[in-house]
Amino acid sequence: MKITLENVEKTFDTFPAVRGVSLEVESGELVALLGPSGSGKTTILRMVAGLEYADGGRILFGAKDATDIPVRERGVGFVFQHYALFPHMTVAENISFGMKVSRRRRSRQEIDLRVDQLLSLVKLEGLNQRFPSQISGGQRQRVALARALAVDPGVLLLDEPFGALDASVRRDLRRWLRELHDELSITTLFVTHDQEEALDLADRVVILDQGRIVQAGTPREVCRSPNSAFVTRFLGDTNHLPGEIRNGRVYVGDIDIAPAATGEGPAEVFARPSDISWETGGPGVGATAIRVIDRPDGRRILAVTDRGHGIEIDVEPDVAVEAGSRGNLRFTRMNVYPANSARTP
Repeated sequence: MKITLENVEKTFDTFPAVRGVSLEVESGELVALLGPSGSGKTTILRMVAGLEYADGGRILFGAKDATDIPVRERGVGFVFQHYALFPHMTVAENISFGMKVSRRRRSRQEIDLRVDQLLSLVKLEGLNQRFPSQISGGQRQRVALARALAVDPGVLLLDEPFGALDASVRRDLRRWLRELHDELSITTLFVTHDQEEALDLADRVVILDQGRIVQAGTPREVCRSPNSAFVTRFLGDTNHLPGEIRNGRVYVGDIDIAPAATGEGPAEVFARPSDISWETGGPGVGATAIRVIDRPDGRRILAVTDRGHGIEIDVEPDVAVEAGSRGNLRFTRMNVYPANSARTP
């Protein structure tokens, strides 16, 4: 089922949580809403679910205007961060709950068969009679997903579903959820503040800030072509240096580091640690290493440029450098924006 948001707005008291958001989620697509706390992503999800009503605009499910339809009539499955399982019910009873209260009547045999099918789908066969306290956090989240799928939703909504789990369990569940989505092809809207999670899972990523969409695209598009300083900063580790664009070139201090696409005047230069190399000779921005951190797959150099700007560089494990070493920084990839540009475009 296709979801369309047309200029949707929501205000709490006097605070505008969502400001004129327009978005299309195609049938069978998995879209991640990504942004910092307070950016409006969960409010959007709750409006799609019918748990909040929009103050303006429309929400369409296919061609049907769902803006004011009650939550029970929307045909959505909702998975919360903290599972929201009933502790006094068994796994089977939790999964079957939505089917029992649904307007669509099912026989006991139909419900039991559906529960078994869903437990097999989420790889929890044999746990029917366990209680939530008797299974792991990762298993509880799979039960919550099975319960959301039990009502055969046209739309699946996930609100920070892995936020309460440790890192290794989150990684495993992300891979499993992507495989499950590919198998079921349910239109899915997924909220997270975890950049890695969004980029791993989604067909498209929608980045929000202060209640507005600031960029939307495939993981590759938002990673390789961020459209603002805010998006660049938000998507992970990045170094920031003041620069200047002169005569079609980007300068850091007096050092010419790259051609400029457009513009003249003060600029902000952003580069990921992996997009800077540490050279012992040749041209580059002069720097002094102040600390070197060794990791299994490489080394991270913490350095300061000759103009006093802190910078971090990721290098291969065999690069010979130690605290106090002098080097020149060569930029292999970067993003450049006009200085003092707005937080969002």
